[in-house]
Amino acid sequence: MKYLNKLSGNMFSNLMHDNPMAYFIKPLHGDSLTSDFSVDVREKNGSYLVHAELPGVKKEDVEVSIDGDCITISAEIEQYDEKSEDEKIIQSERYCGSVSRTIRLPVEIDRSSSSAHFENGILELVLGKEKKKAGKNLEIK
Repeated sequence: MKYLNKLSGNMFSNLMHDNPMAYFIKPLHGDSLTSDFSVDVREKNGSYLVHAELPGVKKEDVEVSIDGDCITISAEIEQYDEKSEDEKIIQSERYCGSVSRTIRLPVEIDRSSSSAHFENGILELVLGKEKKKAGKNLEIK
């Protein structure tokens, strides 16, 4: 069903792309930000490396939160309509909206040994693993 929805959405978009009547049918403010963004997760030197693609997002509009073994990446894009009084928008395909994705990792994350870097639409996280705490035997009475 998901495939059919995607296919029908693409057919509508393709039909409306070059059609002059699309101005009256298609929304002027483009599509919303994709609900899912691409993420790669690797393990290297005792840390997790996460790369997330967030094209068109500004660094200040990205948020990363860590809760135990889960990381949540959130981003928001706002579309600014800049036009003069003597012009009208015929077509706008830029997207706007917010998106969030949570990834569960095999072990808890150590915030103190983690870092984040954002450049050219790519968020790079280096997430240190929480050191395993030694178990403690319970005294039996």
